[in-house]
Amino acid sequence: MPVYEYLCNDCGPFTEMRPMAECEEPHDCPQCAAEAPRVMLMAPAFFCMPADKRKAHATNERSRHAPKSSAEYKAAHGAGCGCCSGKKPSRLVKQT
Repeated sequence: MPVYEYLCNDCGPFTEMRPMAECEEPHDCPQCAAEAPRVMLMAPAFFCMPADKRKAHATNERSRHAPKSSAEYKAAHGAGCGCCSGKKPSRLVKQT
C-alpha cells in the first residue's frame, strides 16, 4: 500500500498508509481526529535513486503500458532459442 501525505490545519502534516482506492479521500488526524485533506508536500525522490534503479523503474513503466504481443516475442526469439527455452540450439547459425 502506498503512503500518502495529509495536512491537518491544527497539528500539521502527517503520513498514512492507505489503499490506492482511498487515495483522494481525507483522513482523520492521528493527534486531534480532525478531518485532514490529502496534500503533496514532497516530490517523488527519483533523482536520489541510483541510475540502475531509475532505469529499472523506467523499463517497468514502459512494459506495463505496452507489453509485447506473442508475435513480437516470437519474432525476437525464434524456434530453438537458447535463452528462454532451457535447451541448447540444435545447430549453430552463422549471422551475417
